[in-house]
Amino acid sequence: MSKPLISRTRRAGNLLFLSGMIGRGDDKESKFRDTFERIKGVLEENGLSLENVVKATVYLEDIDDRPRYLNPLWREYFPGEPPTRTCVEAGLAGGQIEITVVAAIPD
Repeated sequence: MSKPLISRTRRAGNLLFLSGMIGRGDDKESKFRDTFERIKGVLEENGLSLENVVKATVYLEDIDDRPRYLNPLWREYFPGEPPTRTCVEAGLAGGQIEITVVAAIPD
């Protein structure tokens, strides 16, 4: 068996970096929500939560999906102090979203 090409997570000091997560589903709304749920799950596997996220980079097939799909979920999943965020329109297909995050690991 060959070594994986990328790591799903990587710790550096008190930071945990997550590779880009994409969601599954039949429509944009379900794909977007599943992306957030997958990120939440990986953080929980590492003893963290969405409250630990300090930076996110969001790649969208269509930047116009921000107000309709991304922003409502952002408010739902980050109700307190949200992380910093960069959104980029990228060559994703099928109404897809991909999010990478950096989470702070408490002392």
